[in-house]
Amino acid sequence: MDVETHLSLALELADIADRITVARFRADDLQVATKPDLTPVSEADEAVERALRERLAAVTRHAVVGEELGYAAAPDGSDYRWIVDPIDGTKNYVRGVPIWATLIGLEHAGELVVGVVSAPALHTRWWAGRGLGAFRNGSVLRVSAVDDLADAQVSFAWDGPDAFAGDGIGGRMLALSQRCWRVRGIGDFWQHVLVAEGAFDIAIDPVVSLWDVAALVPIVEEAGGRWSTTDGRADAAGGSFVSTNGRLHDEVVAALAV
Repeated sequence: MDVETHLSLALELADIADRITVARFRADDLQVATKPDLTPVSEADEAVERALRERLAAVTRHAVVGEELGYAAAPDGSDYRWIVDPIDGTKNYVRGVPIWATLIGLEHAGELVVGVVSAPALHTRWWAGRGLGAFRNGSVLRVSAVDDLADAQVSFAWDGPDAFAGDGIGGRMLALSQRCWRVRGIGDFWQHVLVAEGAFDIAIDPVVSLWDVAALVPIVEEAGGRWSTTDGRADAAGGSFVSTNGRLHDEVVAALAV
């Protein structure tokens, strides 16, 4: 496949998304609804996903899956699938917190090969293509060289006491943090791209969906990092996500094991 061409398309999609999200961020008349899972969805979430699907339908015959509008099969059985989170961090977005982004991932024949994370309120965009490297606003990304937990900076986050207590993961994350140099709770996409930048060494999300992480996988990998579920599986749809600089990964996963 032509990774560079598909990355260019993903960056174009991010431009489309940014125009919509920035225009509605902190708008007094922003419309917000509650989904069946009791999480918020804004008019901007839905507008972004519709716009990206329309553009993809105009220039490809690929499958698309997104957080708000579900799955659309490829018209011709293509083995390409775009995975879109129109606004990762909707709870931040609707409260006026600038930590949110549009996440765009491309999967080809089961492999995540392109990822774009666009956070216009932070004036920052991260992207990667398989074999092309990872970048932040055009600068090459590399993970840190920290190889001792005692020197590591870790970030993790969860929403509510049920997520914290689920399977005891909250206690294990806290225990791990006490073995590290410094802990912060940034959450969502930002903690993982900070691992790719080398600013953090470990980031943990105990509860995620595929669209939360598909764009992150190529960025973390191309920056030299590793990722898995909290129990060590290389499954982007596995329901949890851990990213590290690679050197610490096995030790982190062992610490999170039941």
